[in-house]
Amino acid sequence: MSASSDTRRSGGTASSARKPSRLPGLALAALGVAAASAVHLLVPAVPMLTVAVVLGITAAHLPGLRGLVRGAARPGLTLAGKRLMRLGIVLLGLKLALSDVLGLGWATVAMVACVVVATFFGTVWLGRKLGLRGDQPLLVATGYSICGASAIGAVSEVRGSEEEDVATSVALVTLCGTLAIAVLPLLRAPLGLDAGEFGRWVGAGVHDVGQVVATAQTAGPAALGQAVLVKLLRVMMLAPLVACMVLAVRRRAGSAGAAVVGKRPPLVPLFVVGFLVMVVLRTTGLLPAAVLDGAARAQEILLAAALFGLGSAVHLPSLTRTGLRVAALGLAAWVVVAGASYGGVLLTM
Repeated sequence: MSASSDTRRSGGTASSARKPSRLPGLALAALGVAAASAVHLLVPAVPMLTVAVVLGITAAHLPGLRGLVRGAARPGLTLAGKRLMRLGIVLLGLKLALSDVLGLGWATVAMVACVVVATFFGTVWLGRKLGLRGDQPLLVATGYSICGASAIGAVSEVRGSEEEDVATSVALVTLCGTLAIAVLPLLRAPLGLDAGEFGRWVGAGVHDVGQVVATAQTAGPAALGQAVLVKLLRVMMLAPLVACMVLAVRRRAGSAGAAVVGKRPPLVPLFVVGFLVMVVLRTTGLLPAAVLDGAARAQEILLAAALFGLGSAVHLPSLTRTGLRVAALGLAAWVVVAGASYGGVLLTM
């Protein structure tokens, strides 16, 4: 018994010693964040988070870095894509104040809710019809309907999605959202939208917060203010969406038998609890502007590191097998969310 116990202890020690270091990957993610920040400073119209995804994808395919990304740096990059994403989502709650959201009026709240529901279920349906595998349709639908990569990260956590599905969905949602920065301002005049209406359209139809800001600011401060408020209202729907995903996972685990019941995730994951706590803190008005500004900067850095890590998991050769179908889903979902949000703005004018 003693010899066996010693063997197990020594085996466990050896296993711990062989555990790969996460430092190379975290260091590479930090370099990616620094590079993304530099690009954003040089070209302010390009959101830092978009650049981070593109740099991650690039690093995964450059001959000089490819081996490092897939080898020694992989554990740290995976950690960044998951754990740092959670922290970024928690801090995202500090952008939300319930009073500001309710100030939009119930008609706008109802409009945004309808856009989210229509985009989510419409995109999932289209993805299944196109024959996309795994969680890709669900993750793309989440990103388009709620808040881009942050929502994808939250839902993938509770569903235990494959890293490749997460990375592909993040890349698609981020790149399609970036397209909106160039296209939507060109449509403002033909659609006859004033600054406030354009802002609400952008807030309801563009995926990531940074992309919303970059798109809406082209129409001035009034459009930007409306866009950010409507966008944050969509972000607020992240918590109930995650709770619904948890219930679905629990139901699936329960139908698989008692052996997996213990693996069911909590109804409200800890990072979602943190997100809601941050919303409450912001609503109290007790936090000084300096704290909010620092938290916003920290949130952007954390999400940039997470997106670099997720981008580095994209493998373009394997993506080509479903590339046309994924691109078709992205374009169709973009039309759905843009059309639904435009219709919603017209109804609430």
